[in-house]
Amino acid sequence: MDYKDYYDILGIKRGATPEEIKRAYRKLALKYHPDRNPDDKTAEDKFKDLNEANQVLSDPDKRAHYDRLGKAYTQWERGGGQGRGFDWNQWQTAGAPGGVNVEYSGDLGDLFGGSGGFSDFFEQIFGGAPGGGRQSATRRSAPQAYEQPVTISLEEAYHGSARQLNLDGKKLDVKIPAGARTGTKVRMRAAGPNRGDIYLVLDVAVDPRFSRKGDDLHAELPIDLYTAVLGGEVRVPTLNGEVMLKIPAGTQPGQSFRLSGKGMPHLKDSKRHGDLFAKAKVNVPKKLSSEEKQLFEQLAAEARRSK
Repeated sequence: MDYKDYYDILGIKRGATPEEIKRAYRKLALKYHPDRNPDDKTAEDKFKDLNEANQVLSDPDKRAHYDRLGKAYTQWERGGGQGRGFDWNQWQTAGAPGGVNVEYSGDLGDLFGGSGGFSDFFEQIFGGAPGGGRQSATRRSAPQAYEQPVTISLEEAYHGSARQLNLDGKKLDVKIPAGARTGTKVRMRAAGPNRGDIYLVLDVAVDPRFSRKGDDLHAELPIDLYTAVLGGEVRVPTLNGEVMLKIPAGTQPGQSFRLSGKGMPHLKDSKRHGDLFAKAKVNVPKKLSSEEKQLFEQLAAEARRSK
């Protein structure tokens, strides 16, 4: 059995703070999540390793026991240890020097159809008995809260959405509130006395139509040259359907129009909305008919005479 370096898996130093561990896990878990890497076995295995590393390093008791094991394993390697000579049995949590017995409730990847289960290394060190069995605990750590990254679209963040999760064979509907942002946490209360709460950490995907700043949305608004010069009306897409916007004559490229209340809903009050700022992008025709060219030349001549 090989030793697993959880710090290396998360790309952090051994003295990393809990916040640094959390940030590293979220970033990598989003990158390798099965939803973003369908049918990718390498990403699936990486995602499982990340969950396992976070499971250990985010829990003070597990981390302290793992660090003691790491020091002993390093000393054994430096002393010329090779192959299967290291005594893993003494590091089972039931018999670990200064260790504690811990329980776990499964891989959060199972909730979303991701890879489940833990490695032989984890089972040997934290599962209790050899072969993956568990010994009864004399002292259990408090149920741990788990975090699971979930990607949603900007439209789901606007309207609110739901996810159906599968936990121990039971289907659970989780509501995602309107106005959610990247980093918003949705709490699922513990399903039993030995389970911690589950927090879905939301990642709002980029929408090519809009950029978001707080609850305000920003978008480019294509306008043809003739409408910009003469004025008129154009359709503006919003996350709640199209609206008509009056364009004044003489609109300049880059000019911004504010559509009040057409932005994102506030997370704590979905009846209130931010604004949508539409920035004029004037499309200059690349090809002109002979008649159009003649008209523009007449306009140019008139403009020169009026100076």
